[in-house]
Amino acid sequence: MIGRRGILIPLKKAIIADGDIRNVIDIVSSDPALAAHMLWRSNSAISGSGVSTKNRSLKDALVRLGQVNIYRYAFTFYLKERLDELPQPYKKLVQGYWVLTESIAIDAVDSLHNMQGVDINPDEVQTLALFSVFGEIIALTAFAFLNAESEESFPLSIIKSLIDNQKQTLTIEAFESLGLDEELKDEFMIAHNLRQTRNFNSPGLVLRRVLSMRNQLLKPL
Repeated sequence: MIGRRGILIPLKKAIIADGDIRNVIDIVSSDPALAAHMLWRSNSAISGSGVSTKNRSLKDALVRLGQVNIYRYAFTFYLKERLDELPQPYKKLVQGYWVLTESIAIDAVDSLHNMQGVDINPDEVQTLALFSVFGEIIALTAFAFLNAESEESFPLSIIKSLIDNQKQTLTIEAFESLGLDEELKDEFMIAHNLRQTRNFNSPGLVLRRVLSMRNQLLKPL
């Protein structure tokens, strides 16, 4: 299980129930580290967007984010927390993927703020970008735990080769097994050029440009 069950499961239930936003705020507030992270992520997404004021409180941030983005941010927060607990050498390799992820997210949000004539939520772009190399991260994490429980471990070079050659399959399986929202999966497919769209306000198209420039597309242009 990624993260603390005491937060993610009630949070997802509250979002699915589409209940009072105050329930979601209470759940997020129960973990001060998550609350601080959520406020930081929200403000970093709107920085440079022309919005004159940042979120003054967690409530302001969560109301603006909407429930889907709240869960995406929470999921990636606890995922990163879990990655930091991995043993070496997996920890070093997966941290490299995470540094890449954060860099892609910054570039994607900056790219959006420089675009004219579009109506795209910067948090949707940022949350999508945080899943840019999702398949690789989840697969590497799974192998790390598998090796820890196995009498005979797989060499890291073989694991890395397998991940590099099966990125698309591993990523799709990760999305399905972890129950992330369908819109995130759809936009991820658009971002990696695995699906096309005529929607000019697609967050995936914003991310696709960044991934293409970094040679990270699962299906190159």
